[in-house]
Amino acid sequence: MDQSIISVRVDSNDKKAFETFCDKTGMNVSTAINMFIKAVLREQILPFDIKTDDYDDYISKKLAEAEKEMKTSSKRYTHEEVMEGIRKIIG
Repeated sequence: MDQSIISVRVDSNDKKAFETFCDKTGMNVSTAINMFIKAVLREQILPFDIKTDDYDDYISKKLAEAEKEMKTSSKRYTHEEVMEGIRKIIG
């Protein structure tokens, strides 16, 4: 298996804390990073959400729009319709 070296800069305190975490779990930093990379490649997604600073504002705006529509419309929404609408908003 061909191998390469990845070099990254991290905060010294974060590095020490990560090394401590890895040690407590019985692995080294290299193993943990390799596990992360394998998981990302397997799942084709980062294992955490990445959001802009505007994300909360966006969600609040979309929920306010939905609430206004529900108050001004005579249509009644089922629980499933409401939940599907929320899933569409928050992605």
